[in-house]
Amino acid sequence: MIVSPNMVTESEIICQHQSMTVMEMKYHLRVTAAAQERSLQKTELSSTLPPDAAAAVVVGGEVLVADENSIDISRFESVVTCSDAIQDAVIDSSTAKFLPKIRSGSHADIGPRDSMEDEHIQIDDLSAHLGSDFKGSMPCAFYAVFDGHGGPEAAAYIKRNAMRLFFQDCDLPRTSEINSVFLEELENSHRKAFVQADHALANEASVSSSCGTTALTALLLGRHLLVANAGDCRAVLCRKGVAVDMSQDHKPTYLPERMRVEEVGGFINDGYLNGDLSVTRALGDWDLKFPMGSSSPLIAEPDVQQVILTEDDEFLIIGCDGIWDVMSSQYAVSLVRRGLRRHDDPQQCARELVREAVSLNTSDNLTVIVICFSTPSRVFDPSPRQRLRFRACSLSEEARSRLKSLPEGN
Repeated sequence: MIVSPNMVTESEIICQHQSMTVMEMKYHLRVTAAAQERSLQKTELSSTLPPDAAAAVVVGGEVLVADENSIDISRFESVVTCSDAIQDAVIDSSTAKFLPKIRSGSHADIGPRDSMEDEHIQIDDLSAHLGSDFKGSMPCAFYAVFDGHGGPEAAAYIKRNAMRLFFQDCDLPRTSEINSVFLEELENSHRKAFVQADHALANEASVSSSCGTTALTALLLGRHLLVANAGDCRAVLCRKGVAVDMSQDHKPTYLPERMRVEEVGGFINDGYLNGDLSVTRALGDWDLKFPMGSSSPLIAEPDVQQVILTEDDEFLIIGCDGIWDVMSSQYAVSLVRRGLRRHDDPQQCARELVREAVSLNTSDNLTVIVICFSTPSRVFDPSPRQRLRFRACSLSEEARSRLKSLPEGN
């Protein structure tokens, strides 16, 4: 997650958990116990931040300063994924009144590959697909990206059966009130859905045991955003122009994942899990997994993060690694933000992101979805000077004669 200097002065992050670092922020975040394993470098609080400090965040009463355009708070020990329990969010009056106006655009391209293994889901109105499960006045939407490997069959299967796997077959909480209990049950059902989808691939004859897919989902219920991720797809929130990572790339080079892999007997060779796979979490790939019920180096359980959106949250980008291999989260956010201010078209922004990744020589398939929560302030070119306008009027004979005499010097 990436935090700007404004978030230090404008926001207060409050998380309560035993022996955990405390952060204060306007919106609601949850923190896992695994976050305690993260190391962080602390910078002592000074009366004035250094001029080259691009971002800072208050952690445990101290200020952390980064010298780059953004900070990945997933590296901090206080914010990585959602916590074991959800605390009720304290929201100011302006936040409580905010409801996102959801609209989205997507684009996919085969890139330099011989075949296309990416899939995606783009549903701006989830209630139209699920009926009574999500009826109500609040907006609800669902988005997902799947990056297949070892063939397109696993990603295609998950997309084809997504509504059943992620909503109908899981224990989806049923209540008209969104509170902390509902959100915790919703997270649990989403975790269960990922595991069930993984098991479904194991039992699907049309999908090879050497075929798999990463998966990232984004569920919007009113102001509440839930992101679940297994693999190296990524979700990035734009908050007042600053990129906020809503997912962690599960790569073998990521230290907590490497430690987990090695603890259960796996190994990392040249950046690949067991020398074969470039991610440590995925659905499918059952030839790399231990029997069901056993701990495995490759797992399907997602990291989950939740956040309550405010008026400061402009849009969300979710995309496969063909995008993120060649650009940072902040780069993508800045590109989309400029595009929205020019033409206010998320579909065109998605196309522009893909074209930019191609121009940066990505080596993979490309898929991206841009989800807007509000209409941005449009940026117009300065208007040309207005032309002087003259109003016709009649002149008396005396006035005409005086005008005629002026050139003659009279």
